[in-house]
Amino acid sequence: MSARELLDSIEPHFTKGGKLEKYYGLYEMVDTFIYTPSEVTRGATHVRDGNDLKRTMTFVVIATFFCVLMAMYNTGYQANLAMAALGRAEADGWRSIPMLVFGYNSMNPLSNLIHGALYFLPIYIVTLAVGGVWEVLFATVRGHEVNEGFLVSSMLYTLIMPPDMPLWQVGLGISFGIVIGKEVFGGTGKNFLNPALTGRAFLYFAYPASISGDSVWVAVDGYTAATPLGLAATGGLDAVHSAGYGWFQAFFGFMPGCLGETSTLAILIGMAFLLYTKIASYRIVAGVFLGMVLMSLVFNVIGSDTNPMFAFPWYWHLAVGGFAFGMVYMATDPVSAAMTDTGRWIFGGLIGVMTVLIRVVNPAFPEGIMLAILFSNMFAPIIDYFVVQANIRRRVKRHA
Repeated sequence: MSARELLDSIEPHFTKGGKLEKYYGLYEMVDTFIYTPSEVTRGATHVRDGNDLKRTMTFVVIATFFCVLMAMYNTGYQANLAMAALGRAEADGWRSIPMLVFGYNSMNPLSNLIHGALYFLPIYIVTLAVGGVWEVLFATVRGHEVNEGFLVSSMLYTLIMPPDMPLWQVGLGISFGIVIGKEVFGGTGKNFLNPALTGRAFLYFAYPASISGDSVWVAVDGYTAATPLGLAATGGLDAVHSAGYGWFQAFFGFMPGCLGETSTLAILIGMAFLLYTKIASYRIVAGVFLGMVLMSLVFNVIGSDTNPMFAFPWYWHLAVGGFAFGMVYMATDPVSAAMTDTGRWIFGGLIGVMTVLIRVVNPAFPEGIMLAILFSNMFAPIIDYFVVQANIRRRVKRHA
């Protein structure tokens, strides 16, 4: 029986008025993920747009394809390198069973990809399962339809996790992000904070040992490796070079870090797709980038004899840490970002400036993009308010 025939056979039970009507929204989400929705707008006057919520969310998930691919490959690559350095013959626990077939050769792309998938997939599955339960629960209680918004949040949340994050903490973080970051405000379209970042911020402050330091970025017990951004916070660019990291290596993503944040190249490919499909606002992306460059140049000019991060150039800020990922996938969230065109420039610029400000002035917290986006999310409505009021005053003056 094909998937289409299976859906046709169970459809009468899920349609409105059927035995399982409360799960109608969940059925519609699954049924129309590939196929055209059966319900269309009716009436003499209505707005027709090729991009509905489903297509918008699906496009964002598609845009993360190369980040997911790189997440699995680089996680396995870093783990295989670490195992070779420690002289270990096999991985811990159940992961050693499938790896008996593929081995632990860091020069073997398939070995790297499979080994990394054994860390990526459990985190993603737990995220989907736990977050999906909350989504269905709130939709059932409120009588809302389950939509595709969680597909985006689950993917982005997974990609900003360290590769060896304990799975129970993964579930706790996504629960906080979905419930506190979104559902308590009414669900999809009503949250003022990015749910994925909200969950990660909760984990950072509740369990800092699992999401910071040198021991969490490579999925091998007993092996420590600082990220280039962590090295820069203590020793500047010289420390990064001394550890053997070049800019192109950081740009392509062959370095320790969160699952999907390491490869700037993969992220920029996703950005091109989102900009082409007009899912992401180029004003926000450009604002974040220009704000980062401007603030970096200001610190470069000022200089410091005690803080090596003052001399950290803008192109390194772009390639290390989660800056590129946050700029493309988090800052452009249409719900929690500014809505007006001018406001988007201001909103993006604020994120870029604050990211560098946190990275440079507060080296104890080298990754600033997460806090910068969450802070700017809170100010997005105020930014839009002043932009609208300025437009009103300008029009009143023009027609006075």
